[in-house]
Amino acid sequence: MEVVGIGIDLVDIDRVERMLVRHGDRLLRKLLTDGERGYVAGFSAPSSPVAARIAAKEAAYKALQSLPDARGVGWRDLEVRRHSDGRPHLRVYGRAAELMARHGPLRFHLSLTHSEQTAGAVALLVKGQGDLG
Repeated sequence: MEVVGIGIDLVDIDRVERMLVRHGDRLLRKLLTDGERGYVAGFSAPSSPVAARIAAKEAAYKALQSLPDARGVGWRDLEVRRHSDGRPHLRVYGRAAELMARHGPLRFHLSLTHSEQTAGAVALLVKGQGDLG
């Protein structure tokens, strides 16, 4: 297995809260997929899970920058999902899927974390079928 790219990002949860108050559903439609919007709708205070998804997408975007023509990847080309055991993973669509197929086989490993103030994510883009040791 070969590491192709790595990205990290931190997002201020209070800033996301202010953005949600100001822009509401319009912001969510721009940044999140339908599945992600359904997931965060289940929270009474969605700013923390929204911030985690923004951080994950930014981290993944940064990891993809090691590939040519990655600048065209959009917010909704990346989707944060959860395995049945709760671990996060990324599903890719559109431009991100095209790039990963062209340069692959590529896949992401994703880690999310948060405190009361900040949500963070690390995305590791790897080539090959092996698992991380």
